[in-house]
Amino acid sequence: MNILISSCLLGQYCRYDGKTKTYEAIEPLLNRHDIHFIPICPEQAGGLPTPRPAAERCGEKVLTKEGCDVTAQYERGAEAALYVVRLFHCTKAILKAKSPSCGSGLIYDGTFSRTLTEGDGVTAALLKAEGIEVFSEGDPLEYLLL
Repeated sequence: MNILISSCLLGQYCRYDGKTKTYEAIEPLLNRHDIHFIPICPEQAGGLPTPRPAAERCGEKVLTKEGCDVTAQYERGAEAALYVVRLFHCTKAILKAKSPSCGSGLIYDGTFSRTLTEGDGVTAALLKAEGIEVFSEGDPLEYLLL
């Protein structure tokens, strides 16, 4: 089984702040021969640098705190993630929670006040629309194996 995963969850330094958010709970799964994690950072794939200004979804747009519209880069990154999903026949994805690209179910509300609201990041929304099961790092791992 091939599973798309946010690169930052595998320890790659690709987050907006140049840091990582290693998801240690998946470590036991990394040595399994029947599971292959396919990493991508949609924001980097969309052409954004690391580090980069923090951004949040504001309706259909993605804006930085300074008001710069980076929607096109987020959409390009989502399309790149979808390409990888199709290339590797992934049916599931583990994406970084709360992110404007990868968040699933809850994302920051666009006020840059760390307030959460219901919604999906650009990549998570596209993958869900294409029938991919999207999980966040807080979800129970048992669901991945079903």
